[in-house]
Amino acid sequence: MPLPAKSIILATETLRPWLLKSGVKAFKFVNVFLAEPAKADVIAAGFFPRGSDASSSEISGAAPIERLINVHVIDLVKSDAFAAVLKLDSNAGTAEIKGVDKLDAGIQPALTIEELCMAEECIRKDPRVIKLAEEVGVKPDQLYADGWSIGWDKRFPNKRIQQCLTFARFGKDENLYAHPMDFFPILDNNTGEVLAIDFPQHRKGGKLPGGTEPPTEASFGPAPRERISPPLERHDYLPELANAGPHNPEKPLSMRRDLKPLSVVQPEGVSFKRNGNVIEWQKWKMHVGFHPREGLVLSTISYGDTEAPGASASSPKERPLFYRLSLAEMVVPYAEPAHPHYRKFAFDVGEYGLGYLANSLSLGCDCLGSIEYMDGVVAKHDGTVEVIENAICMHEEDTGLLWKHTDYRVGGRAHNVRGRKFVISMVCTVANYEYQINWSFHLDGTIGLEIKLSGILNLYQLDQGEKPEGYGTEVAPRINAHYHQHLFSLRVDSHIDGPLNSIMESHIEESPFPAGSPENFAGNAFTAPYRIFDTAGEAVRDADFNTERSWTFVNEAEKHYSSGKPVGYKVVCKDMPRLYAKHDGFTGVRAPFAKHHLWTVPYQDAHRYPAGLYVPQTFEAPVDSIENWHHLWTVPYQDAHRYPAGLYVPQTFEAPVDSIENWVGDGKASIRNKDIVSYVTIGTTHVPRPEDFPVMPAQSVHVKLEPIGFFARNPALDVPATNDAKSTPASAANSTTNGAPACCRS
Repeated sequence: MPLPAKSIILATETLRPWLLKSGVKAFKFVNVFLAEPAKADVIAAGFFPRGSDASSSEISGAAPIERLINVHVIDLVKSDAFAAVLKLDSNAGTAEIKGVDKLDAGIQPALTIEELCMAEECIRKDPRVIKLAEEVGVKPDQLYADGWSIGWDKRFPNKRIQQCLTFARFGKDENLYAHPMDFFPILDNNTGEVLAIDFPQHRKGGKLPGGTEPPTEASFGPAPRERISPPLERHDYLPELANAGPHNPEKPLSMRRDLKPLSVVQPEGVSFKRNGNVIEWQKWKMHVGFHPREGLVLSTISYGDTEAPGASASSPKERPLFYRLSLAEMVVPYAEPAHPHYRKFAFDVGEYGLGYLANSLSLGCDCLGSIEYMDGVVAKHDGTVEVIENAICMHEEDTGLLWKHTDYRVGGRAHNVRGRKFVISMVCTVANYEYQINWSFHLDGTIGLEIKLSGILNLYQLDQGEKPEGYGTEVAPRINAHYHQHLFSLRVDSHIDGPLNSIMESHIEESPFPAGSPENFAGNAFTAPYRIFDTAGEAVRDADFNTERSWTFVNEAEKHYSSGKPVGYKVVCKDMPRLYAKHDGFTGVRAPFAKHHLWTVPYQDAHRYPAGLYVPQTFEAPVDSIENWHHLWTVPYQDAHRYPAGLYVPQTFEAPVDSIENWVGDGKASIRNKDIVSYVTIGTTHVPRPEDFPVMPAQSVHVKLEPIGFFARNPALDVPATNDAKSTPASAANSTTNGAPACCRS
């Protein structure tokens, strides 16, 4: 259960006197979230089936689960950071401080939305920034900025900082990103002080005048080059502001008038049931949670199998599938090598928090149909809360054909069944970008994740006559959209029919025997060999689309009644680009999870984030990152293994101790028939198109978890064919025809 508002306030009010008594006179709360309970405690309490070794009835009745709250606090005077743990007693309405740790110098919890929003206010007050803006024709009230985590800057190793990407806005609500400016202020998040101003280099004759190295000292100008005014041409996307295009800019945009309404109607209501955060739909059962860092989190996912041995339609067997699914981390590295653009490699989970950046979703716009909502609650600097209304929406969607067959013989019958999915969604805005995260559950036992990318490209200006020179696209005159990648780390805590799982790899292999040989006369033979990994060191793997390499989470103790192979769920994904940044460079070191497509590590409750717990302003691979959990990305389950880039991501230069490469160890840990957690890297490489400007049509990244030998046969045989009474022919000439043709149910 996510933390309610009253529990967040209880935690901050309990901690406040302790901080004051300890000499912390001025502070801000930057994160308050519920600690994940130990998996063993959740199973023992009967909230999730143990699996093949015990029924849920055998493990119920355990002691109540201890609820712990994590709180991150910044000392505004000394810039120290603290991590506190409190024990919550909801019944008594009390919280007890279990411990408070002062973080090492330079370790930073995630940036907050309040810190990002203060960027504009602070730079507009700085006389040096005002002067620089006025030099290129921009007044203080026309100056805007997106605050970004800086990644790493050795000039300010122990300060909590952000870089400000500056833009101009010359009219109310116009697209400020169309007017990028030529300087980046560096801001102290605790004091609001501008610490330095960086001026990106521009190419002359296709070449940078200097190298790509960063400056060694803080500077406020003068600029090491001629100043460059922002592009002035407007490129708006709001309908009332947009024009008819670059070839007819004086005319307003004419909106389409021939797009007829399309409504989603469920006259008998929805097919799902909600009990608090627990959702049941078409044999599926899951817990839906909201986390300030990971956003939408799914846990205790099970399926009521009516055809399992001993089960029936009236008494299905609840089979556990996945203990927890979430986006544990992501990184967005940009390709431009010139300083300071290479600092743009945002960890949108670990440096900002998807939950903090969640949108309030609108009925009929963001979510279409009969919608169920959940709110999100996050902490504010002063210890109060912000409620994000309708942060998560849930609904059903038609998916078209589920299965069909027509017996083509004379008098043969046809049967056609339409598919449906249950969708759980959230949308978050990370400065210029939007991410829509859609989890879906299907009638055939498949789980899907779709990440839709939209919003506005990160844009920088070009000088007159300057070209992007291979690192970007000039999407409009003098507006450069840099090449970049979006790489997501999907955390999969598998529990296929029980906690002891393995990783099976399969691929397609053509026959070694030539055509015309006795073994392969027609030359058509190919096989699908597989193997099961024994150790963590064997299991660090990369996608190979030439051989259709795939990975399946299996339970070797449970076999399919006919095939004889272990029951499992397979990762199906074509969106697996490799990391193009150098592995020993800034991105590769700080985002170790992005180096490979599959990591599997032994389960630890504390291992959550593959880039580490504290991500901002890091430079070295975090000790708490996935590379240090075990050398190849599949390791036994540990409660501590959660964040593959580390717990504290901002302002690090080395990979944190608590990130995935440091969870790996020597790679000798057994991962076969163990409690394991996997991290699957998916994503896209974005070479921007002019059609992506001024606002991007949504682009999707897809991954599926698909049953393979888990069910005895097609689990959707019992889905009835339907005849939609609302469907009518589009042609008026055929309007007398009503109802579905015979192929639906003949």
